[in-house]
Amino acid sequence: MKQDDSQPVTLIGHCMKCKQKREMKNVDMVEIKPGRPAAKGKCSVCDTGMYKIMSKEQAEEYKKAA
Repeated sequence: MKQDDSQPVTLIGHCMKCKQKREMKNVDMVEIKPGRPAAKGKCSVCDTGMYKIMSKEQAEEYKKAA
């Protein structure tokens, strides 16, 4: 997830409709039921809703970079 400061941070998730790993757009950080951080967004190709469950460290790193 580490990138240069010149490029925006992107998250890769698995799209259930495309059946491939795709870049997520319109990403929001959310918390799922047991208190785990997750990213909620849309598939960049088909616009299907996507979630990516993250560790607490990954979520903190994403928040700092965004």
